[in-house]
Amino acid sequence: MVALARKTLVYEWRRFLPAMLAVGFAGLLQLLQIALVLGIFGSTSVYVTGSAAEVWVGYPGTQSVGLGRAIDADVASHLQMDPQVQRVEPYLWVDGDWRGPRETGGVSVFVSGIDPAADGLMFAKVLPPALRARLAEPDAIVIDRSALDQLGVDVGQSATINGHRVRVVGIGSGLRALGGVNVLCSLETARELDNDPTDTGPTYLVAKLRDPAQAEAVAARLRGATAFGPYTAWSARDFAKRSVRYWLFDTGAGAGVLFLAGIVFLVGTVITSQTLIAAVNGSVREYATLNALGVGVGALRKVVLEQAFWVGALGLLGASVLGIVLMLLARSQDVPVVLNVAAALGCIVLVMGLAAVSGLAAMRSLRRADPANLLR
Repeated sequence: MVALARKTLVYEWRRFLPAMLAVGFAGLLQLLQIALVLGIFGSTSVYVTGSAAEVWVGYPGTQSVGLGRAIDADVASHLQMDPQVQRVEPYLWVDGDWRGPRETGGVSVFVSGIDPAADGLMFAKVLPPALRARLAEPDAIVIDRSALDQLGVDVGQSATINGHRVRVVGIGSGLRALGGVNVLCSLETARELDNDPTDTGPTYLVAKLRDPAQAEAVAARLRGATAFGPYTAWSARDFAKRSVRYWLFDTGAGAGVLFLAGIVFLVGTVITSQTLIAAVNGSVREYATLNALGVGVGALRKVVLEQAFWVGALGLLGASVLGIVLMLLARSQDVPVVLNVAAALGCIVLVMGLAAVSGLAAMRSLRRADPANLLR
């Protein structure tokens, strides 16, 4: 019966081609949607994932990196007393209003004040050392290449942030932000750009550990002490997940994405099931003949399910190849797309689930595979 399912697909591929295309298109949409969600919402944690720090210290209850509040700078001394902490570095976040040399209107920028030293922790994974060293110049900033048109500026040109003049000394990549534009500068420049008089300390303190595997334990030890005012600690992994979860579930944006994913699955299921039903109906006399020869309805149902499996597998194969090509094209255009193993497996399960549901719907057509219909 399994061989019959494969041979039917080979010799009657025109009947099953629409179902394969439907599954493939639905799988492609799911794949690209997951990649875009991970890329777009993952950019909210680039401050953490792009840095070399294993522990972050900030204001209690902070839900995302961009929502931090100033903490007491003396907390650094408490961190340095921990035997696992090798280095502590301040990080200053400043909300800014950009005014460029060209008419672009007001643009919201997220200023990151970091240590420009060659061994600095912040953005160590995405900022080349040569570009990082340029931030030591007064009023120097680095922006992502995807924001050039949005900011209306190029390397060597000047602009103003919060009324303070700055100069673009370099262009980076992998610094795209959600809801604004990331701007990198030194801690000294960031303090000059900060117009909030209540910001007397850093927004965060980040720490490098002697043993990165101890990040969870160190963060737990640092939490709870109140001698230096309100603050809390997270491991870099937990803080990155916290930021992504906030934007994905607490802002309402994630609900829209999940709703769209459900619509894609529903539409794909309806279209695929209808094409499979049409293919089964086209072969109903053959199924009736097999039934008359002694093949039970249960065995025929297995044939239909096997056909649905191969339709899903072939559609998924086509979607994967096309999806990889489109994601490579998207990355070349600085479109944030990310796909990890867990997301890919989730997409495979969704697509094969779609094919399985469609196969179950198509089995209803076997009711007409009655040998008596051959006499009509």
